[in-house]
Amino acid sequence: MLLSALPGLAVAADTLYRLDPVHTRVLFAIKHAAFSNALGTVSGSEGELYFSPDDWAAARLDVRVPIAHLDLGDSKWNQAVLARNLLDGERFPEARFVSTSVQPIDETHARVLGDLTLRGVTRPVTLDVTLNALKRHPLPPFRRTAGFSATATLSRRDFGITAWSSVIGDDVQLRLEVEAVRDRKGDDDAPDTAPPSGSKPPIDATPAPRSLP
Repeated sequence: MLLSALPGLAVAADTLYRLDPVHTRVLFAIKHAAFSNALGTVSGSEGELYFSPDDWAAARLDVRVPIAHLDLGDSKWNQAVLARNLLDGERFPEARFVSTSVQPIDETHARVLGDLTLRGVTRPVTLDVTLNALKRHPLPPFRRTAGFSATATLSRRDFGITAWSSVIGDDVQLRLEVEAVRDRKGDDDAPDTAPPSGSKPPIDATPAPRSLP
């Protein structure tokens, strides 16, 4: 529903998109001793996204988040959060979100319901998702790319993360920025091997080597 409403969209049903780990990032915020919200990111997420152009509710998502890539801006703080009494990153190095249903709202918004597994515990989580764009990327290799922003809130206690309750808040605010690229094994990859009509290839700004005198 959402995707089929976008003008000019012509993608085969159940087309597979793979998350781009470079341009996909999870941001989180949590209260720090009531003074501020500690901010962190997790980079390098991977996963698969299936679109149904005639029925957005048929979309499916499976994402794996490498907890070891967590970054709060300080190495000692990172180690403390990844320690066994909190995220226990050594025993549980990965979080995983698997969608169970999608509820379209309008042409560019939906709720994605799914199961989040974190620190070995699985709980339901709902993502509020905005579809930013679905089109061929303007840079090489000119692949069709889907871009999303999403938000969610979860309780760390729901996942058995209860240490330092007098210092660390319970609610975790999540923001996700996601780019997913159409898989090469999908239908009709040929158009993505050439730049869009009327576009020019990027200029290589690297200076040519000088010849020796």
